Amino acid sequence: MEFGFPALSVWGVGGVRSMVGALVKGVCGDFPGTSVWGGWVMLNLLRLACVLMVLRGSVVCAGICGAGSYRCCPVEACAATAGYTACRVQTVTAWKTVCETVYEPEEYTAKKLVYEPVYEAVEQTTYRVVTETAYRDEQYTVCRPVTEQATRTETWCVRRPITETRYQTRQYTVRKPVWEDRVRECRYTVQQPVCETVERECRRTVMRCQTKTVEQERCWTVLKPETRTRTVQRITGQWQQQVRTVPGAVTWRLMPGPLGFQFCPVQCPPRQVTRRVWCPQTVCQEVPYTVMVAQVVRQKCPVQVTQYVPEVQVQKIPVQVTRMVAREVLQQVPYRVCRIECETKTEQVPYTVCRMVTETKSREVPYTVCRMVTETKTRRVPYCVEKRLPCTSTRQVCRMVPKEVEVRACRLVPKRIIRQMPCAERLLVPELVQFPAVGPAELSLGRILPSGG
Repeated sequence: MEFGFPALSVWGVGGVRSMVGALVKGVCGDFPGTSVWGGWVMLNLLRLACVLMVLRGSVVCAGICGAGSYRCCPVEACAATAGYTACRVQTVTAWKTVCETVYEPEEYTAKKLVYEPVYEAVEQTTYRVVTETAYRDEQYTVCRPVTEQATRTETWCVRRPITETRYQTRQYTVRKPVWEDRVRECRYTVQQPVCETVERECRRTVMRCQTKTVEQERCWTVLKPETRTRTVQRITGQWQQQVRTVPGAVTWRLMPGPLGFQFCPVQCPPRQVTRRVWCPQTVCQEVPYTVMVAQVVRQKCPVQVTQYVPEVQVQKIPVQVTRMVAREVLQQVPYRVCRIECETKTEQVPYTVCRMVTETKSREVPYTVCRMVTETKTRRVPYCVEKRLPCTSTRQVCRMVPKEVEVRACRLVPKRIIRQMPCAERLLVPELVQFPAVGPAELSLGRILPSGG
């Protein structure tokens, strides 16, 4: 329901003032303080509105209980005159200065305390014992033998042997060897190497750059951190014990043969060898990382998000493996067996019998009679006399003397290296958003406010 008011020029200032007074009285009541203060405020507001309408100089129709209606205004007056500025997130590749510490080897000269032996000549006096030979006269008594020749008759008995040869029959047993040729089977195991080519898979993880477009609604941008997880493959492993059979060594042993005992090659039994083998293993692990998510209000804009996705590449590498295969060998070995047979034989054994015959013999035996004659003689007897003689000698005495020696050593010196590293940065780029063009039919206050006129 619309209430149409005449133009302001028809009403006049008096009508407006009376209408304001009635409105203030109806709003504030008869309270003296409140009515005066509220009336003054409302009066000033209405005066300002009247001045604006007078300056406008056009007819304004009242509607919605006295609210102004702008249906009679031109289209250009209600059209949008400007837009608003929104911020758009843009990813820019920037170069960031990174400072790294690198340790480089550096040679330096240090002083080291070294002790060197120094030999000094020191004179010392020693006494040595010298033995000298002296002589003294000594008298001694000598018994000199004096011999005389005499003869005597000796009678003695002689037993002369008489030898006789006799024969004796004797039986004895002879052990005669009898050789027989035989053949036996000799089985032994030989380790034969077999080479095989096996394809081994080599896995490696490559981070692949993936770009996707995300629709975001924004009017202003709020950056909030968000924690995500990604799968990373790590290569670990463990040591395992591997048992391998190694063939035994060939040794020489003394064995019976057709010509007697002789040395023959014999292979020893195989032995077990244990060695440690590294077995690699790929483990998948969830790694958290934080990204900044931009939240935009009242506008949907496509935003490109770049992330690295792990990709596993499998490569087959041929590897040559050598394994030992056990093979049983059968060999016919000829050998000879010696068997001893007993045989009895008879022989005539000659033996000699000796018997003694006694005979008496005599002879003239000359003999010498010796008698002793005493004589006194003088002789020079040597004896030893010891004397101590001083002797000066020089000996080398070792003394350790400290000395500083320059030694070349190597140490690691930290060095800071500054380099440029590319990184992705997100910038807020201001963007002017224009209002859409609105037709004359859409500018009425009735379309904007459905409950109004």
